[in-house]
Amino acid sequence: MKLLKLVPEDTNIHFLRWRVPFYVISCLLIAASLTLVATRGLNLGVDFVGGQMIRATFTESAEAPVGELRKEIGKLGYGEPIIQRFGAPNEVSIRMRLPEGAAQDPALSENMTRKVVATVRDGHDDARIDGVDSVSGKVSGELFTTAAYALIAAMIAISIYIWVRFEWQFGVGALFALVHDVSLTLGMFALFQLEFDLNIVAAILTIIGYSLNDTIVVYDRIRENLKKYRKMQMFELLDLSVNETLARTVMTSLTLLIVLGALLAFGPASLFGFTAAITLGIFVGTYSSIYMAAPILIWLGVTPESFVPAESAEERQQRMARDDGAQA
Repeated sequence: MKLLKLVPEDTNIHFLRWRVPFYVISCLLIAASLTLVATRGLNLGVDFVGGQMIRATFTESAEAPVGELRKEIGKLGYGEPIIQRFGAPNEVSIRMRLPEGAAQDPALSENMTRKVVATVRDGHDDARIDGVDSVSGKVSGELFTTAAYALIAAMIAISIYIWVRFEWQFGVGALFALVHDVSLTLGMFALFQLEFDLNIVAAILTIIGYSLNDTIVVYDRIRENLKKYRKMQMFELLDLSVNETLARTVMTSLTLLIVLGALLAFGPASLFGFTAAITLGIFVGTYSSIYMAAPILIWLGVTPESFVPAESAEERQQRMARDDGAQA
């Protein structure tokens, strides 16, 4: 039986032909995304702005009714609650964002807490409230700053790794591709005002990992071809390298998108932002590996002769002596 091939072996797409217009579009999208983040801001969740955390145990249940709680509390009008299992399967933590004006009027926060607790008890006779804790905005703000530093540090560390494994031009190309991917993801959250919490930070780190993996595969093939085809034009060499890795890229992206599409369509609302971030990341990560990471090598001066070891004077004399001996 003949195997199905999504990308034929003789595929020869001239990706580098469109490098300039795609780079211009990408730079404009990065600028637009950063402008949206600066002007509209991110819709920070309770992880980053503070709020109330209510811990409850359902004493007569083997597992806490997380889905029912999310629907019941969501009807109160205080936004989507973050409900997670906390310890045993029948224990949960319910995190609520503080209502507007709570900083000036603490009574608004207390009123919200009373309504949430009453809703939990009215709908579930075995519910036991174990505690109500306040998460200060200052602590949450420090958490947001720490998360931002973690993302930046991860990107820099990855670029250094690629620099050491390949050359500095490859490290610069990988860093630019990662900045592109992260900026567009943040821009989507600023544009649609999707809630930005720790789950989204995890999604961005996942995007960085996926984009890096795809970029390294392309770069590794470019490095092999630089050694193999010394007389080939750089544009042709990059096109050849991308086409040779295209089958792997398409198969990986397609299988991931099938799963992510099912999560977007049928998954819980609490995972929508996380899934949307990774779905966008698959597209931009694949795109940046082809149209960001590869073409920048040309503008950074990489040629088939760039990484050929320089010949010392002694080695040159020995080679000339061998050539003269062979001619004699």
